[in-house]
Amino acid sequence: MTIQQAKQRFGIIGISPILDRAIETALRVAPTDLSVLITGESGVGKERMPQIIHHNSTRKHNGYIAVNCGAIPEGTIDSELFGHEKGSFTGAHETRKGYFEVADGGTIFLDEVAELPISTQVRLLRVLESGEFLKVGSSKSQKTDVRIVAATNINIPEAIKKGKFREDLYYRLNTVPIHLPPLRERKEDVHLLFRKFAADFGEKYRMPPVRLSPDAVAMLESYRWPGNIRQLKNVTEQVSVIESERDINGPKLAVYLPDSQTSKLPMVIEKENQSDLSEREILYKIIFEMRNEVQDLKKLVSGMIRNDDSSFDEAAYKRLYPVINPSNESSPATSKETYDFEISRAEPVYDQDDAIYDPEVVEESLSIEEKEKELIKKALDKHRGRRKNAAQELGISERTLYRKIKEYELN
Repeated sequence: MTIQQAKQRFGIIGISPILDRAIETALRVAPTDLSVLITGESGVGKERMPQIIHHNSTRKHNGYIAVNCGAIPEGTIDSELFGHEKGSFTGAHETRKGYFEVADGGTIFLDEVAELPISTQVRLLRVLESGEFLKVGSSKSQKTDVRIVAATNINIPEAIKKGKFREDLYYRLNTVPIHLPPLRERKEDVHLLFRKFAADFGEKYRMPPVRLSPDAVAMLESYRWPGNIRQLKNVTEQVSVIESERDINGPKLAVYLPDSQTSKLPMVIEKENQSDLSEREILYKIIFEMRNEVQDLKKLVSGMIRNDDSSFDEAAYKRLYPVINPSNESSPATSKETYDFEISRAEPVYDQDDAIYDPEVVEESLSIEEKEKELIKKALDKHRGRRKNAAQELGISERTLYRKIKEYELN
């Protein structure tokens, strides 16, 4: 079978050299019994490759079973794959054959193989190494002659580092790797696929197929398609059904492409690693940073009140500039002149004796206990010592309030 014949038989659309290479590899490995691991993002059509392999192998007249490992609950996956004996667990009313027994002599396609539990991976490794397996609840080993083709959209080497996938199983499955490229790497195939889907949906819904203008084709090919072929098919169906006009231009198509106007350029973000910090440490860090900003602000206000240029702290002003003027991302050209302009309309603050208030004199307390103590005093004063009402005002239980009063000696 040639590459073109494989495309026609299994409904594969595309002229991309990367796609042709994947199909060629599948055709070459098909006559052997080597295990194959197919990788690629979700929606790229990985399920076509095991079909090509099976139907071009010596096993094509025997069974072919496709198993979605991610769709089977962990508690029943062993029973589904290897079968079970009667009475081996609650609900096992009779002996059941598993997929490896049913597909003896044929091919099993394990889709989303990285979703298998570790215990099941051990069982699968034994099948690959010796062709033997045990039914759930049985001590008798059985033989099976099954070719395994697996697929995943997960980075298995990363899963191995995290302890979620066995390294020895990975090397057993990955005897021949086949990688299917995402749709964004097959730009020459995007419009071909759209036209094929449009024709299919036009026939299905008994209407003329939609056609794209040149600007719509350019938009279609430049879009990243995170959902790959599956997403393209869904978009084509939506356009075919919803739009009354059969000629679709760029603005009309953009409505059906999520985030089509958003830049997808890569961006590097430097982020402090806080995975090892506790919530308390993070809170203390935030409070400490806030305290530093308050101190800088006090220095600036003190200089403003004294009207003394020599007391102006330029370093403090530069640190506070993004807070003082958040709309301007650039730093001030001349710090002192900009500072004078920002505060020129500010009024000095006076105390009750008409004396100028110097912020340097008062040190604000950031103690949580002091704030809590102050709130309890205010609540008790407001309700004239009635503790029940004060507790309701503070949003705490009366018992907690009694304990706090005793703790802070507020009697």
